Amino acid sequence: MSDPQVSAIVCTHNRDGYLGAALDSLLEQDFIGAYEVIVVDNCSSDRTPEVVAARQPHPHLHYVYEPELGLSVARNTGAKLARGEVLAYLDDDAIASPHWLRTLYAAYQQNDRLAIAGGKVTLIWANQTPPIWLSANLAGNLGAYDLGDRACLIDRAGLTPRGVNYSLRKLFWQQVAGFTAELGRVGTRLLSNEELYMTELALKHGWQVAYLPTAHVAHHVAPERLCRSWFLERSWWQGISECTRERLNGQTGLGQLRCGAERFLRGLYRSLKYLNDPAVRFDHVVYAYGQVGYMVTAIQDLLTPSQRFKSLNGL
Repeated sequence: MSDPQVSAIVCTHNRDGYLGAALDSLLEQDFIGAYEVIVVDNCSSDRTPEVVAARQPHPHLHYVYEPELGLSVARNTGAKLARGEVLAYLDDDAIASPHWLRTLYAAYQQNDRLAIAGGKVTLIWANQTPPIWLSANLAGNLGAYDLGDRACLIDRAGLTPRGVNYSLRKLFWQQVAGFTAELGRVGTRLLSNEELYMTELALKHGWQVAYLPTAHVAHHVAPERLCRSWFLERSWWQGISECTRERLNGQTGLGQLRCGAERFLRGLYRSLKYLNDPAVRFDHVVYAYGQVGYMVTAIQDLLTPSQRFKSLNGL
C-alpha cells in the first residue's frame, strides 16, 4: 500500500462496547486515495485488543498499546506513528460519516494555512430521553457541536472544534511540539481544553482553523453521563482546565480570583433568576460550580510548583 495521505487516529480507554462501531465507520470510508487507521490502546483492561483483532488483518488498520494513561499522551503517540500529512482524531464512542476523511483532507488541500479543522457533532441517544434539566448549552459537554450549515474560519478559540471530531495538519502538530500533557483527560480526571489551547497556538502562529459542517460525526451519549453529578464534576474539571490553560499562557495572578468570584456570583444569581426553568437553572448552577474549581486551582497556582502538583494529584 502507498504511503497514506490521512491518518485516522482513535485513542481508546476501556470502551470496548463502542469501539467496534467507531472502527467500522473508519474502515468503510469513501476516501479516494490511501489512508490508515491507528488505534492507540491507552491502558485498557477490557476487550479492546480483541475488538481490534477481530478486524485484522486489514490493510488500513494498525494497533499500538500506550502504557502511560492520558488522552494527550495517547494522541501524541498516534501522531508520532502516523504517516499521513493530516491527523484526524475520532473518539472511540463516535461514528464518522462515510465522507468524513475525504471532506477533511480536501479542506487541507485547498488551504495551505489550515492547521486545524473539525465538523458538526450530533448526539446518539439510543433508547434514552434527554432529561428536562439538560440545556442545549450543557449538551456541548456531551460532545454536541454545531456552528451552522456553512463552512467558516474560526477566529475565537472558544468556538474551536470538539475533540470527538478533530483534525490537525501534522506539520502544525510538529511545530507546537504536540499536545501538552497538562491538558486532556487522564483516567477519571476530566481535564479538557487541549483543543482550545491548540487553536490559540494556531492563531498565534498565523495558522487558520476551520469548521466544516459536512465532516459530520455522531457521538454516543453514555447512560452514566445523564445525571446531574456527572455534569457538576465535568464543570469542576472544566474550571481546573481553564485555569491551567491560562497558566500555560502566562496569565496567572490574583486577577483570576476576582474574575472567578465574579463569574461564580453571576452564575448563582442567574440560577435563582431562572428558578422555574429547570434547564436554564441547572446550566447556571453548573457554571457557578465550575468557577469554584477554577478559583481553587488559581490559589494552588500561587503556591510553589511542587505544592501545586501535589494538590492537583491529591498527594
